[in-house]
Amino acid sequence: MAHTELQQHLNNLVATHGVLFTKLHQHHWYVKGGNFFVLHEKFEELYNEVNLQFDEFAERLLTIGGSPFSSLQEYLDHASIKEAPYTDKVSGFDMVKSVLADFEILTADLAKGIKLAREANDDITEDMFIGYKTSIEKHMWMFKYYLG
Repeated sequence: MAHTELQQHLNNLVATHGVLFTKLHQHHWYVKGGNFFVLHEKFEELYNEVNLQFDEFAERLLTIGGSPFSSLQEYLDHASIKEAPYTDKVSGFDMVKSVLADFEILTADLAKGIKLAREANDDITEDMFIGYKTSIEKHMWMFKYYLG
């Protein structure tokens, strides 16, 4: 299989991470209430991890001959997750549920990427997807326990 479908999928992950990075910053800035310190720190940890992966996906895409999206509009047009304009009615609990929902979408995207990379005999990209999916699933487990 040619890298074309894998390149497209990686590019969509670049877009998804552009949106997710912004959403996590939004939560980091606007979280309020009794869990402020815990969630403020957690959202910062997550946006830092997402930022690293964002760059890794773009650089891997360049390595295999693709061209990563690099504009906000491209991110919005191609991301699997959608942006969420801030409202002061969103609680920290709601923010965690939102991140968990986004991570559900992301793990499905990563599972698809694993399959596409395997079909393309691209073990480097496959390994990158597997490692990142492992990390996201751990965050999901922690958020599920946080929500009770």
